[in-house]
Amino acid sequence: MAFAPELRTHAQKVCTLYKKAMRLIESYYGARFVVRYHQVLLRARFDKHKCEKDPKEQRRLYWVGENELFEKTHPIPIAKFAKSVGIAGGPAYARVVEPPDWVLDYWHPLEKAQYPEYFYRREARKCEYIKHWNDGTLM
Repeated sequence: MAFAPELRTHAQKVCTLYKKAMRLIESYYGARFVVRYHQVLLRARFDKHKCEKDPKEQRRLYWVGENELFEKTHPIPIAKFAKSVGIAGGPAYARVVEPPDWVLDYWHPLEKAQYPEYFYRREARKCEYIKHWNDGTLM
């Protein structure tokens, strides 16, 4: 396994941890004022250690925070973002549907006439595919 140095600073890691913890709080509490109350308490916990100078103690606090976040992870997080297409269950999941190829067979001839080169090449490839299918050379 090749060794790759960590490219993120400790401050960046702590900011990421803070944002994840904020989203976790949103997952657990429904009412907005309750969420804000717990977020203020979380901010106070982070601010309590912001002037820590010892690198070992900084790493230990970060590790403790990561473990606490892992232990308290919500089973069904609600922090979904509209533009996150790849997240299953998100609002934009499976929004962009690729139509299957057979849909083009049902286009009207006037619609096909707008793209003559494409449909000429497509018909040639379909005939070639059918020929290979009948010969048994198609995998």
